[in-house]
Amino acid sequence: MALSHDTTCALRTAVALVNSSDSTSDSTAGEDRLDDPPALRRFLEQHDFSAIGRLAAADVTAVQALRHRVRSVFSTRDVREAVKLVNALVAKASALPQLVDHDGEPWHLHYTPPGAALVDRLAAESGMALAIVIRDEGLERLRICEAPGCANALVDLSRNRSRRYCDTQGCGNRVHVAAYRARRRAGQSPNRPAREEVRP
Repeated sequence: MALSHDTTCALRTAVALVNSSDSTSDSTAGEDRLDDPPALRRFLEQHDFSAIGRLAAADVTAVQALRHRVRSVFSTRDVREAVKLVNALVAKASALPQLVDHDGEPWHLHYTPPGAALVDRLAAESGMALAIVIRDEGLERLRICEAPGCANALVDLSRNRSRRYCDTQGCGNRVHVAAYRARRRAGQSPNRPAREEVRP
């Protein structure tokens, strides 16, 4: 799947935002890696967010609420629901696409005007990137990791849409090792299915 550099970066940021908390809803507890302004600043800097400015507790609260809304796009399997959620993300951010160049970067799109609130910038960029994927590829590219005990989001950019596990916790390796051990316990060769017993 070929995506522009801007869209790829925005998708990575959206996935990292969702995966910054172990909680899958407002009502479930889990580790939150965006729980104060310094943590939010580190996150934004890691994802090359420009013009961050001063961050306050209100910014953290707004981004945490946005995270839940972005997770909902990955969690639904109903494309019309996903479209509704993405459109709401973009509309609430008052997106106003415009071409810009800054900091030595080539021309690229910003989806909010200068001076827009941080959460609106993050929402517009995430929403537009998700909209592009759904428009071009459908909802199948946006998933929740299938590994037991993992609820991380992922974008499947593989050619054959075969990716099932996130990279964050090494889930693919963990699932394959568990399957290997299960085959060993069952008395099978790890590389061959068990032979059927031949009776005389």
